[in-house]
Amino acid sequence: MVLSSTNRLDGPDVMHGSEEDNGVEIVSCLESNIRKRICDISSASGSCRTRKRTSKVWKSFQMIENDANGKARCKCKFCGQVFLCPSTHGTGNMRRHLDVCTKMKMHDVQQMLLDNSSGTMSLSQYRDEDDLREAVAEAIVLHDLLFSFVEWTRIVKMIGICTNEFGLVFRNTAKADVLKLYVKEKRKVKTMLQVVNGRISLTSDLWTSAATDGFICLTTHFIYRNWVLRKKVLNFSFMDPPRDGISLSEKVNTLVCEWRIEKKLFSITLDNASSNNILVQNLKSHLNINKASVYDGEFLHIRCCAHIINLIVQDGSKKIDSVVHKIHESVKNTMCSQVRKQKFLECTKEVGLESRRGFRQDVLTIWNSTYLILDNTIYYRSAWCSFELFDTNYKHCPSSIEWEKAEELCHFLCYFMTLLVFSLGQSIPFQIYICLKCLWLI
Repeated sequence: MVLSSTNRLDGPDVMHGSEEDNGVEIVSCLESNIRKRICDISSASGSCRTRKRTSKVWKSFQMIENDANGKARCKCKFCGQVFLCPSTHGTGNMRRHLDVCTKMKMHDVQQMLLDNSSGTMSLSQYRDEDDLREAVAEAIVLHDLLFSFVEWTRIVKMIGICTNEFGLVFRNTAKADVLKLYVKEKRKVKTMLQVVNGRISLTSDLWTSAATDGFICLTTHFIYRNWVLRKKVLNFSFMDPPRDGISLSEKVNTLVCEWRIEKKLFSITLDNASSNNILVQNLKSHLNINKASVYDGEFLHIRCCAHIINLIVQDGSKKIDSVVHKIHESVKNTMCSQVRKQKFLECTKEVGLESRRGFRQDVLTIWNSTYLILDNTIYYRSAWCSFELFDTNYKHCPSSIEWEKAEELCHFLCYFMTLLVFSLGQSIPFQIYICLKCLWLI
């Protein structure tokens, strides 16, 4: 095909030799002119914009004139070394240079700190943005902060004063950093469990939120190096309904296989719920099939001692519910009014008691909180009797006989409280001795 001077296509003549070369050159010239014209039009209209540089390495480099071949160049702000930086090459060469640049820290005035003791200038350690973001993620997790914490005005100002190397972080970025931290810590725990030479024990429990959502918690206990007893929370995950024994066994088996500890499992501690019996049976069958259990799973299921103690105490304290109810109402009615609080403090001063202990809240379904409120209320017994004379609306003061019953119950619960505290702690010989002694006294 031959391109004529009148910009029309002639017939299907075949080009030979120099005519074919001339045709190719003409087409290339036309394409180049068209691209140039389009770029000129875009530049005139303002629609042709340079892509924003988002890499943090550009804080240490500045653009300079292109080289003889028209390729983009930049130079280091510290040492002045020049690098090619076309948009298609990335920033790997500049990033590697920052790791070995000898003048970067010396020329960065913001990293010079004044030593108060000697009065001289000293170089501070270079802060990496990734390390700072990881520290922020750790703070969010440890202190139970919101993801929007990084957007708080004063926090942004404080970080800006401390360092200019930390870019602006939004809540979605903070969420992603927390997930990265979780993956990192999970990898560490997996490595730790893989190097354990002995067996691993598990504890598990269900928890229901105020919105009736179910969650399952799985904790591992094992002896680490130098015979140190360690425990790690493996999962606190959502539990889909139904929460029967079969569903629980499938969930626990999935978590155990995910952590790759199915061949190291020794026992699992659960409460006395009927669904947990089915859980243990199914888990035992799975371990026996894979020949991963000890003595065919004879010691796999361990009953939770704290749950047994809780059942015993709740059943035994039902006989004096009236006394406990009066104490509950006394504390609640006194705390709901600032005037009554002030009157009660005056009564404590009159009888010569220390008022710094304050009041304790009680949770009716948790017996150890009942022990704490009894112990605290009995201490202020004389103050309550004096408060009854000042406030005619106070109708819940226990009688002398009821006070004696409360003291007996508090003395009885003291042994169980001691047993519970030591049973939840690390199992060392001294604590075992104390537990057995408490059981003998009970």
